[in-house]
Amino acid sequence: MPSYTYPLPDLKDYDISRKTGFLPEELPLSHLPAYYEPWELIVNNLPALLLTKRVRSMVLNLPYLTCSHLATDREYRRAYSVLGYIAHAYIWGVNEITDKLPKQIADPWLEVSEKLGLPPVATYAGLVLWNWQQIIPGEKATTDEEFLNNLKVIDTFTGSLDECWFYLVSVYFEYKGAPCISTGLDAIKHARENNPEKVKECLQALAEQIDYLGSALMKMQEMCDPHVFYFKLRPYLAGWKNMQDLGLNGVYYGDHPTPRVYSGGSNAQSSLIQTLDLLLNISHHSTGEASSSAKENPFMNSMKKYMPGKHAKFLDHLAKVNVIRDYVISHSKSDPELLLAYNAAVAMMKTFRDKHIQIVTRYIVLQAQKSRSMGSETTSTVRAGLAKARPEKKTEELRGTGGTALLPFLKQCRDETGNTAAGSWGKRLLRDGPLSSRRPLQRESTDIPLQTKKHLNLPSELDDDASSLTRGHW
Repeated sequence: MPSYTYPLPDLKDYDISRKTGFLPEELPLSHLPAYYEPWELIVNNLPALLLTKRVRSMVLNLPYLTCSHLATDREYRRAYSVLGYIAHAYIWGVNEITDKLPKQIADPWLEVSEKLGLPPVATYAGLVLWNWQQIIPGEKATTDEEFLNNLKVIDTFTGSLDECWFYLVSVYFEYKGAPCISTGLDAIKHARENNPEKVKECLQALAEQIDYLGSALMKMQEMCDPHVFYFKLRPYLAGWKNMQDLGLNGVYYGDHPTPRVYSGGSNAQSSLIQTLDLLLNISHHSTGEASSSAKENPFMNSMKKYMPGKHAKFLDHLAKVNVIRDYVISHSKSDPELLLAYNAAVAMMKTFRDKHIQIVTRYIVLQAQKSRSMGSETTSTVRAGLAKARPEKKTEELRGTGGTALLPFLKQCRDETGNTAAGSWGKRLLRDGPLSSRRPLQRESTDIPLQTKKHLNLPSELDDDASSLTRGHW
């Protein structure tokens, strides 16, 4: 039971900014000290080295560099990001994958990861949170759009505009989410002070802020082509978990005798999403178990291990004080507007998850279907040196990130969000929709136009098994 007396978290204690949220308020470093120039030389030329299949020989010829010249958090974050790019290019970037990272990469990566409270694998933090710069440093943005238009990516695997946009939209998403954190904490504070009017104002603001997040997410479609994402970028984001069919049973780090197994990069590693769930008391259960008595979803919990240590600790702290839903329910009869404001925020979160499903369907599910239906005609566009995500097997064996069936998992998260609504009317509205009393419910649409399906030679309906044709990174 959340506490009304446990101290509220101080954002500064957890490396969180009221202005930029989980993004660092001070710009990430774009270059390490001169001692680490051999690392920077590789990561700065990574697209060319992958193109010419020289990345492994370059890594094997690296000198053994220690972490003794890293002094600040910004330098450790830069080192973590750089080593992550190099390591994933080394594992996945040529025809034959390898299960061993040389110690000149593995040893410093392990040390840097431990310092930051992160696993040694490419994560959302290294790929997104700490991998951006301003085009014109110091330029003041008067609008959110100006903030986005002054961003650039530091490192990429492919050098493509699509990959850059993929990361930058995620940075923009985090920036747009920053007000949600402070608004949610303010709502908790006002609930403790028994000020329902202020709680209502915060929840109304939170609903609008979550709505903005959905719009930010849909910007992905503006300059990131689904084909480029799925076939050229996504394989590099894969981790080394559930990859036995590729002959990869984990990766050996340097001289360590036991292989390590980690999931790849995923937006489920965004602390912002779990923060919103906690603020609204949205619970997620194991896929296929919708009962309130079911266990918490192990995948969601495991993703906290892939967040910066301080951000994960913030979520633990927030879980102890998230009294908003409890407060709203206790005042639902005396203050129906408060109940309405809470349900509006939940509704916006459900709508956001609908949009997320649309993006995943377009960028992963349809591309996987396209690959299967068109065979080598599609995959031939992928450079031969790029490690493929997975050879085709029976659909029931093909799972999402971390072993989770992709669309069933996302749809259940969406439905569980709607089930969080307070009051019987709110629950019914978010479960059935406002027109349910006037027409029978239709089978859930995937929002993919029929003409598009025909063009791609897809079935008219995408069933959940067929939708799970991929390890669903991002």
